Amino acid sequence: MEIDLITLEDLSIFNREDKYSIFHLLDFTRTTGGSDELGRIFHEPLTNHQKIIDTQNTLRFIASKLDVWPMDITNGTVMVLEKFFDTHNEPIPGVQGGVSAINNLYYRIINSSDYSIIRYSITHFIIFLQTLNKLVTVLDEGEQTPAMLKSVLGQASSMLGKTKISELIDTDPKARLRFQKVLYFGHAIKYQLVHPIEELMKIHHRLDAWYSMAMAVQKFQFSFPEFLVNESPRVDVEGLYHPLLKDPVAYDVHLNRKSNFLFLTGANMAGKSTFIKAIGVAAFLAHLGMAVPARNMQLTFFDGLLSNIQVQDNIFLGESYFYNEVQRVKKTIYKINDGRRWLILIDELFKGTNFQDAKICSTIVIKGLINMKDSLFVLSTHLYEIAEELKQYPNISFKYFETSVINEVPTFSYQLKEGVSNDRLGFLILKREKVLDLLQQLK
Repeated sequence: MEIDLITLEDLSIFNREDKYSIFHLLDFTRTTGGSDELGRIFHEPLTNHQKIIDTQNTLRFIASKLDVWPMDITNGTVMVLEKFFDTHNEPIPGVQGGVSAINNLYYRIINSSDYSIIRYSITHFIIFLQTLNKLVTVLDEGEQTPAMLKSVLGQASSMLGKTKISELIDTDPKARLRFQKVLYFGHAIKYQLVHPIEELMKIHHRLDAWYSMAMAVQKFQFSFPEFLVNESPRVDVEGLYHPLLKDPVAYDVHLNRKSNFLFLTGANMAGKSTFIKAIGVAAFLAHLGMAVPARNMQLTFFDGLLSNIQVQDNIFLGESYFYNEVQRVKKTIYKINDGRRWLILIDELFKGTNFQDAKICSTIVIKGLINMKDSLFVLSTHLYEIAEELKQYPNISFKYFETSVINEVPTFSYQLKEGVSNDRLGFLILKREKVLDLLQQLK
């Protein structure tokens, strides 16, 4: 699924304040390399239905193995391995016995600091290889292991079976090795096993990323969506919620070719933006092969996901907020006019211009977009006045978030209702926050 950096930021998949991002919430990796691999996965949603199914199967299987997952590989272990490969030391003699024994002893005495690093590092190499070997054993259950995971495990097994790697695996990391053995292993790792061990580290990063995704599914009790093999775009989701909220309210959403445009209204703070982002986050996670924050979800594969939520001006280029809104809409039109299936999320279209201009521009854009029957649209707006003119189109559904006011205090149920809201609470909120009183005190 195609997705751009603006959409990733709009949906808080990644965020400048990392702790408020979806990625941070779901990152249970144990190593920096695993976290980097998870980030790559998040930047590259899957491109077809089969890859999604394969990933779902892999994550389900790994989730069933979390209780027996070997935990001895830490970030510190991997850092020692990386540093050893990057460190430039005196050439390590590696042949045992004969004249070479004298060379080994000479190396240990003359290059004592290098020797100490080698001995310390070998312990971590043994721990890494032994633990990865255990992990392969835990995950490889023959025909029960999903094909995608089995392919990765096969690559790992092939390299773990190499003679000198298997010697390291058979070595007790707590045993005090003779100096000849230390240099033998050091030489082998430094000059003969660099490529296979680096490949094994990459495999571990991938397994660590999958572990993180499976752990997130289990911890948050997400459910795996069902992908429909259907040419007609569709999203049916029950009990959808936004995973970054502490006490979220769940929604039901139904979009299809006959009703492919959701026109959403409601007052400020009523929940429109959260609702739109929740749909986007669920669709995004589904296209990673992950489970989603919903009771159940069915959807077709989408070729792309685009949002228009947090448009900004650009003072350095002299571009106004409204100009950048227009450019984002223009890009959206170019993108979706290619016969592929898109999910388009728009929050408060044309906020950067006056009321009359916003009404005219929004109406024109919506009337154009509703002709794109191969894509689904969710659009929120304060411009409830344009709804009446749009009711002639059968593929637009109208929803709103209700608000009640008791003793000038607004209350939000965050419940999605049928129809159009004309609630406007700006002045009431201004008054409630004592801004009017403060203004009266100005001299």
